[in-house]
Amino acid sequence: QHELIEKANQEVARQREKVENDPYRLRFHLMPPVGLLNDPNGFIQYKGVYHLFYQWNPFETTHGSKFWGHYTSNNLVNWEHQPIALTPSEWFEKNGCYSGSAVEQDGKMVLFYTGNVKNEKGERETYQCMAVSNDDGLTFEKKGPVIYLPEGFTAHFRDPKVWKKDNTWYMVLGAQDLNEQGKVVLYSSQNLKDWNFHGSITGSELNGLGPFGYMWECPDLFELEGKDVLLVSPQGLEPEGDLYQNLFQAGYFVGRLDYETSVYHHGDFTELDRGFDFYAPQTTIDEKGRRLLFAWMGITDDNEKYQPTIENGWIHAMTLPRVLSLQGEKVIQQPVEELKQLRKNEVSYENVQVHTDIVTLDKVEGTTMEMLIDGILGDMDSFEITFRGAARFYYSAKEKKMSLHRKNFKDGKLESRYCEIDRIHKLHVFLDTSSIEIFVNDGEEVFTARYYPDTKNESVSFVAEGNLQFNVKKWDLD
Repeated sequence: QHELIEKANQEVARQREKVENDPYRLRFHLMPPVGLLNDPNGFIQYKGVYHLFYQWNPFETTHGSKFWGHYTSNNLVNWEHQPIALTPSEWFEKNGCYSGSAVEQDGKMVLFYTGNVKNEKGERETYQCMAVSNDDGLTFEKKGPVIYLPEGFTAHFRDPKVWKKDNTWYMVLGAQDLNEQGKVVLYSSQNLKDWNFHGSITGSELNGLGPFGYMWECPDLFELEGKDVLLVSPQGLEPEGDLYQNLFQAGYFVGRLDYETSVYHHGDFTELDRGFDFYAPQTTIDEKGRRLLFAWMGITDDNEKYQPTIENGWIHAMTLPRVLSLQGEKVIQQPVEELKQLRKNEVSYENVQVHTDIVTLDKVEGTTMEMLIDGILGDMDSFEITFRGAARFYYSAKEKKMSLHRKNFKDGKLESRYCEIDRIHKLHVFLDTSSIEIFVNDGEEVFTARYYPDTKNESVSFVAEGNLQFNVKKWDLD
């Protein structure tokens, strides 16, 4: 373990200058200090401090043996990188400390994660493991496996998310059954060490779903407005019209978990984000009672290896932290209010008129900014906003559809993601040096994407077919 930590720290130091000088290095998002970042793990507010762990390969920009990197914050805005939390150093995790979660028990922080092993035959083994901190969540003593693979499932069995209800601990895991159908399974425990298996609570070919993916990753079950929401990332969904256009999806079901019968009664699956780069979301509840979410602002697909930051020794980032609410059966996502602390140099325009000619507004530009567009009126057929010449948001009033467009990382061709919507009355946009997050109608829908504009291009432009009127506020973010 100490040898692996030392090697990782040496790699961070060796690559630091190249990484930090990358013009696409983000200014207000969490990133790896070097190498590859993916799933958020162990998101928790513990003794007043927010902890976010993450899947990390410090040695390459590919998906190798994963460590748990670790960030902490007092305010969800200013983050400090902490020493490595977990290294793949023991027999039960030697090929990766895969994703998991954190809870507090008896004043101590406890981590649960999947130990990934490839045996001598090249076959996968999987173990659900526990680690406990005796120093307020900075270093962890590994306790080894607490759950072994049950009958009826392949070794694609991972990503424990643990919570407490009444006096009982529960855990959901992503799984694949022997028919290669994705499932979510449930366990319960009184002491976090001895776990009872309750089988699949939902999944492909269950609860009226029909075929719905060959593996369900990163489940997260929590209560919101009196209902049980299940976040999950199913792999293997075929595109359906505008839906499921990314290689892997991330979304949710709303329903009720019957804790007596271990059945989750739920409605339809809904994608959480309509953009290109959003996967493996994880939530926690904080001391203010908010249900907060982070997600990986990336995805594993054929174009991953063409992202330009790889040349500078790193890849991927987290989304902004978001607060969740429920309106009917719809999960609403909004940026946390603490992000307002980043604002400076406010610029404001009222009753901006846009027609067929492209409009730019003085000082509504930049590489890192927040923009709030509201009061959207007019009898326009469509309007579009172009960000730094490299991303374009488009709304068609005729088709009642909106879309986000960017250049494909591999071949530079235009690629698009679409979503139906009746009407747009507000857009809340966060631009970082190489990312964009657009919250539509106070978080009714969100588009998240990485994009790589010309570093000198800071322009934002508006154009409409018909008559468009709106108000806009813009802040630099620092």
